[in-house]
Amino acid sequence: MEKKYQLDTEENQSFLKGVRENLLAFGRRFPSPGGGSWYLGDDGTPWKERNRETWITARMAHVYSLGTLLGYEGSGELADAALRGLVGELHDEKNGGWYAGLTANDEIVPTKQCYAHAFVILAGTSAVLAGRPGAGELLEEALELYDARFWNEEEGLSCDTWNTEFTVLDDYRGLNANMHTVEAFLAVADAVGKEEYRVRAGRIIGRVIGWASNNHWRIPEHFTRDWEPNLECNKEHPADPFKPYGATPGHGIEWARLITQWALSSAKKTETESKKRDYAEFISSAEKLYTRAVKDAWEADGAPGLVYTTDWEGKPVVHDRMHWTLAEAINTSATLARVTGCGKYADDYACFMKYLDEKVLDHINGSWFHQLNEKNEVIGTVWPGKSDIYHALQATLIPYYPADLSIAPAVAAD
Repeated sequence: MEKKYQLDTEENQSFLKGVRENLLAFGRRFPSPGGGSWYLGDDGTPWKERNRETWITARMAHVYSLGTLLGYEGSGELADAALRGLVGELHDEKNGGWYAGLTANDEIVPTKQCYAHAFVILAGTSAVLAGRPGAGELLEEALELYDARFWNEEEGLSCDTWNTEFTVLDDYRGLNANMHTVEAFLAVADAVGKEEYRVRAGRIIGRVIGWASNNHWRIPEHFTRDWEPNLECNKEHPADPFKPYGATPGHGIEWARLITQWALSSAKKTETESKKRDYAEFISSAEKLYTRAVKDAWEADGAPGLVYTTDWEGKPVVHDRMHWTLAEAINTSATLARVTGCGKYADDYACFMKYLDEKVLDHINGSWFHQLNEKNEVIGTVWPGKSDIYHALQATLIPYYPADLSIAPAVAAD
């Protein structure tokens, strides 16, 4: 395997630096006049006929806050543009919180999404660390709103979707929003020292591991209002971008890294040896999640790449390869290689890097292709264009920063 694909080589670090610079350059055209993020097309041109989504805008605030911390010219102004959208056109002054988005005609996209609000929290923490004006106030409001509307202290989990006015709560419960809630909560604990959010992240993680361990380490994604797994959800629409049928190996991989981060960071804060051993058990669970997901998904149909979804026996359902799944595989394989010292994870990392370079990087227009079919041909049935750079940018950083810290605090401390 070429050195440019191998973890901890100068060649690999240089390769990722080039990918990172390309991504930050590619995303520069995202700001709309009101700050909400345009959805980016194949060459980075804004697709202005599409909605300006809160989750994309928050992601752009996060990544250009990272760019600011890394010293990339112009990143501060771009982070500020996204923040302007979050405190302005995407913010619901009447009912509180953030709209799902705005249409091309400036009409409100209905509902209030836990998923989007988790990303507003993440954006706020990164922007605070990057010293962006108004970031502290944004984070404070986002936490207060989230605690009031989405977090359920009794269940130790978050609900998913309200109507726009916060008067009707949808019965659906899901783990995608809870996964990004864990990401956001860990960032809050790391960035501003609110340790109660690390504790909350652990409560979510405990529930997820319980469900996964009872399901051959394939994570149920969709639930009833009483948190009963709904394993048949969307069987007739298996390629849904947010609620696909079956197991989503990319989420198993992503959970594995977040669990590892939480366990390591929590272990650092205890002096009790028995508790430290307990946290080590969570890393063992993370390895099982990762191993199951990669075994099910990688080259599952004979071609390189990670399939989007499988059934509950591990057979591929949607064979398409999504860029975010690869990004998370890069992050988690590097993290587990460092934490466990096991060579198989470093080998996986090199395979994922090679696949990134040969199939997923767009060497002509920039950024990463967001969706490929089972023949690794670019398609756009689920994710046309290149909506944002969040997953891809983090995959150029997480492999080389401490595994027990959220990425923005880690970069800020470097």
